[in-house]
Amino acid sequence: MPAPVDLAAVLAQIDQPWQPRTVAVLNDYDLRVVHTKGEFTRHSHPETDEVFLVLSGSLTIRMDDGDVTLGPGQLCVVPRGTPHQPCSPDGAQVLLVEPSATVNTGDTPSELTAQRRLA
Repeated sequence: MPAPVDLAAVLAQIDQPWQPRTVAVLNDYDLRVVHTKGEFTRHSHPETDEVFLVLSGSLTIRMDDGDVTLGPGQLCVVPRGTPHQPCSPDGAQVLLVEPSATVNTGDTPSELTAQRRLA
């Protein structure tokens, strides 16, 4: 029988922003939690949509068609191929849903590119 996942406990173990942890796998998709703080790399995912669900704090997703600002309990689906830049001046805790093979920086590798890590 699967055990429940304590998101708060996993997030408490993460000491750097923009370093997601996979907390569960659903079919071929990872559910990842991440601390955000400051600006992330502008990038896109040519092959997949990406879901951002804010657990706490505030996250703005900058896109060419306009910014989307999310608070706790709000989510946004960024369509595949859409350039976007997550930004969180004050920090946020976010749940991401994306295919397991998805790299966090998409088509724009940078110093913020993170290896897939299981919690």
